[in-house]
Amino acid sequence: MKYTTLKNSNLRVSVIGLGTNAVGGHNLFQDINEEGGKEFVKEALNLGVNFIDTADIYGKGRSEELIGEILKEYKRENIAVATKGAQNWLDDGTVKTNNRPEYLRQALEESLERLQLDYVDLYYLHFPNPETPFAESIGELACLKAEGKIHAIGISNVSLDQLKEANKNGDISVLQAPYSMLDRSAEKELLPYCVEHNISFIPYGPLAFGLLGGEFDQDSKLDANDWRNSLPLFKGEQFTKTLAIVEQLKQVAADKGTTLPNLALAWLLAQDGVDAVIPGGKRKERIRENVQASDVELTAADLNQIEDILNS
Repeated sequence: MKYTTLKNSNLRVSVIGLGTNAVGGHNLFQDINEEGGKEFVKEALNLGVNFIDTADIYGKGRSEELIGEILKEYKRENIAVATKGAQNWLDDGTVKTNNRPEYLRQALEESLERLQLDYVDLYYLHFPNPETPFAESIGELACLKAEGKIHAIGISNVSLDQLKEANKNGDISVLQAPYSMLDRSAEKELLPYCVEHNISFIPYGPLAFGLLGGEFDQDSKLDANDWRNSLPLFKGEQFTKTLAIVEQLKQVAADKGTTLPNLALAWLLAQDGVDAVIPGGKRKERIRENVQASDVELTAADLNQIEDILNS
């Protein structure tokens, strides 16, 4: 496993991290097996993955609870834990973005309790809310950092203008945003800004939410309640076009002696500004495969071939 230090921080993390929205994320996926999710996380840690990414909205805190149970079995100083706040789950079952300083402090304290930790290594403002200026929300996170309850500040799901405002005082260490071979919108503005301003870019959805896992075909159907039904990549002609691209990428992976998911992860790590990736999953077999992506070396010729395919 290869490791790197996230920018504007002292966080040493594995370049292959672990996304855990399917670990206890009953609100996001069907048929979640909690014991299987715990084994998935343990396998990652045992294989050298030390960067665990979760959020308080995953399973209404259940993901954090399960991870907290697991972390008791490992040395805390060897693991970088990232979680996210700002999604307030109301009593009526709805979720509202809340960036008020007092709420963020409360949300962090509750996350720490579920994780059974004294601090988190990286804390993200999960979603922006125009009702609360970034000077207040990021300002509060800066206070929490000064208090030692978080060690680095991240932000996600923001536009370029929002990122600029949030980073006015240089507080942001990490941006998390969608980025994969099949969604390159971040390359236009967000990624260049991060490179210029010493911010680590960590893609979410690095495997295009399963499409770059290589297991979908034209007859594949998502469960009716699967949140991915809302994504254009899974709909109509775009889905058909995507599958054709995926088939060509499979051949590139085979020629490199690797798998499509690992090719996709290695491609991201080859992009300037991307310091780590956080593929998710439900089964420990998946993470056993994903960790090998850090050893995949892509040449300039490989990258050019992939570029031609993605632009076809």
